[in-house]
Amino acid sequence: MDLRHISFRLLEVFMCVVKTRSISETARQLYLTQPTVSQQIKRLQETVNEPLIVVNQQRIHVTEAGFALFQTCQQVFGHFDDYRDYLAELRGGERGQCKIAIVNTAQYILPKLLGPYSNLHPHVELPLEIGNRAEVLARFERGEDDIYVFSHPPSLEHAKAARFLQNPLVFIAPKNHHLALQKNVNLKALVTERFLLREPGSATRMLFESELQSRGFVLSNTVQMASNEAIRVSVGSGMGLGVVSRHVLPAHDTSFSILNVADVQIASHWYFVVRTDRHLSHAARSFLKFAELNLEQCLDKAWITNELSTLNDSLSY
Repeated sequence: MDLRHISFRLLEVFMCVVKTRSISETARQLYLTQPTVSQQIKRLQETVNEPLIVVNQQRIHVTEAGFALFQTCQQVFGHFDDYRDYLAELRGGERGQCKIAIVNTAQYILPKLLGPYSNLHPHVELPLEIGNRAEVLARFERGEDDIYVFSHPPSLEHAKAARFLQNPLVFIAPKNHHLALQKNVNLKALVTERFLLREPGSATRMLFESELQSRGFVLSNTVQMASNEAIRVSVGSGMGLGVVSRHVLPAHDTSFSILNVADVQIASHWYFVVRTDRHLSHAARSFLKFAELNLEQCLDKAWITNELSTLNDSLSY
């Protein structure tokens, strides 16, 4: 048997004949002529080189070889029905993969969206990469992911970004630090202190250093830290002051105080970013739409800046 000569149409006609036991009814159901149906069955039998049906007293009987082929067809077409259903779920964002890369501080925010989304779409895979700004930017430039989260999105031609959450920065000090006891602190009083900072190039550090530069201040004593967790713990242990995103501070931690710095307000926004020159998976589109509609249910309403409708409307489907 040469399988190259068997088409899905031939098998479809054969299955219909077996089910209806009628050439005329098969022709009616498949919108064919009776001679065409008979010709298709003849062609299939010649290809298989076995009789598949026999006509006895104007009644169609299925041979053993025909019944075995019919069972095989049921399995094959059943798998294709499953595949058709899979494609429908894939296109509807119910299956597939949404790869996301986020900068370190966003790990305190994004899971609040990923959890509810994953519960609603359990068959969508959500691989998550976390790194510093340089690492996530490198992933963006290589196009390794579907969605990126930055507080300072890359200003590249093929980047499209939408804000979704404010990212206010706050100054923290050890609980018993002399500045923690003051109701109002100014920036001039802060710059003489030791500061625990993220690596150069991090968005938080860039914002802080830009503010210092605009005011003519220079820090005299700094220590570089690898993560916001390290800064928070080190500040709590009395090592120095820190400037971090308000979102990274757990409410239950009483080892530090948030300083009331009257003359400084430093803030940015979190952005969802996609590449316009890369295919965006159906699952990624589904997640962005979910985020647009559910930000207020998942995140603190006080900080939400929802511009995702503009991003979603711009994506070509």
